[in-house]
Amino acid sequence: MTADKPFSPACERNREPILAVLREHFADTRHVLEIGSGTGQHAVHFAAAMPWLSWQCSDRAEHLPGIRAWLDEAALPNTPSPLELDVDAGPWPRAGGGRRFDGVFSANTLHIMGWPSVQRFFAGIDEVLSPGGALAVYGPFNYGGHFSSDSNREFDGWLRARDPASGIRDFEAVNTLARDVGLALQADVAMPANNRCLVWCRRLAAV
Repeated sequence: MTADKPFSPACERNREPILAVLREHFADTRHVLEIGSGTGQHAVHFAAAMPWLSWQCSDRAEHLPGIRAWLDEAALPNTPSPLELDVDAGPWPRAGGGRRFDGVFSANTLHIMGWPSVQRFFAGIDEVLSPGGALAVYGPFNYGGHFSSDSNREFDGWLRARDPASGIRDFEAVNTLARDVGLALQADVAMPANNRCLVWCRRLAAV
């Protein structure tokens, strides 16, 4: 890790399993918004592997210089300049020409946010995801109110000690937020290190 180019070992470890899911569910996608791009490593890897789509990074202002460093070094034609986005404050971006995005991706964000921010996350998805578009979210989740592993229980304790508002989210509660904005669950894929990759599709408007 350098001052201008941050590095996440976790991104290096999980990028291939996530890519396998995205290759399937973003096969017909052309414009993806990544929420919480972090270091920018995922963006570079996924955009290089899926050249048919435009990968729009976004994050809070303090993370944008590091993301730009990764994007500038890779010099890919399908990674426009990263945008500032705080889910609590907006504004939520649009793709080129004012279009909605037909894909949204976010990794390791929902357990960092407080629950009101998770609610605003899905309210924002309602604004930017087009009918028929897909939302993919990677990270740890509880099921039926239970941790899926001892390591996730320990991780949740660490999160809450650092910030009491954070913590591993219940799948059922998150899925309810998704359903409320017209998203239907398409896939729930087990990933390494007791994580999941959840994919929802936005229902097409009735004719």
